Amino acid sequence: MLYILIVNASKILLGILLVVLACILIYYTFRLIEMGYVLKYKKPLYNHFYLYLRKLNDKQKRVLQHQFSFYKKLSIKEKKYFEHRVVSFIQDKDFISREGAIITEEQQVLISATAVMLTFGFRDFYIGLISKIVIYPEAFYSQTNDAYHKGEFNPKLKALVLSWKDFQEGYRINNDNLNLGIHEFTHAIHLNSIKERDVSSIIFKDSFKELSILLNSKDGLKERLTKSEYFRGYAYTNQFEFLAVVIENFIETPQDFRSEFPLIYSKIKQMLNFSFGGY
Repeated sequence: MLYILIVNASKILLGILLVVLACILIYYTFRLIEMGYVLKYKKPLYNHFYLYLRKLNDKQKRVLQHQFSFYKKLSIKEKKYFEHRVVSFIQDKDFISREGAIITEEQQVLISATAVMLTFGFRDFYIGLISKIVIYPEAFYSQTNDAYHKGEFNPKLKALVLSWKDFQEGYRINNDNLNLGIHEFTHAIHLNSIKERDVSSIIFKDSFKELSILLNSKDGLKERLTKSEYFRGYAYTNQFEFLAVVIENFIETPQDFRSEFPLIYSKIKQMLNFSFGGY
């Protein structure tokens, strides 16, 4: 009897081992196939795969429908994916109020929708470097440089900090290429792409390198950028501010961007994997 039990246990363990090995083989085979696809097409093999789709409540959905123009540009299927990601993002982050600010569903939805919009072409949309979102009613004093800020991203604290007044102002005029939420989330996504090794982070990081090479190698492109005044002067502070400003322009005035600087526009589109909403 003991012998039979040992034999049966050995068979079970062998079966488990074979299943584990098969799963590992399938995983690495998929990774190999996808990397070949990424090298050729500069985008993930797929973005959306969910066992079930989370849904916004009626109040949250009305916020998107009435206050977030990007959402309106999506197809019916894309809207369902977008809503799922907004719900998931809200649940994943801690929203913290400061100076008497009261956290509302409107704030959670619009701030999360901004992050989801920028990462809608990504497979991993959570932006792991952010664990909390701190909301002030207006510009706040920052000990980072002893000055008042409208927004900032602190990777050490994994905190994105926003002035709600200035966040709203960014969406009040949707074609002035000034959007605090887009700007600060871009900083977080940029730094997150340097840290992470998921396929979307790799594409983002590699595309930014290609953009940098393009700017340095294309005759007269840098000079034409500064002379055009299409991008505000703050873009030329450093590479991080440049990218944040460029993506503000990409989101808010895509037609102008495509017309003025088609090569740069193409690289940003590749970086974000934007193939929806008319971009």
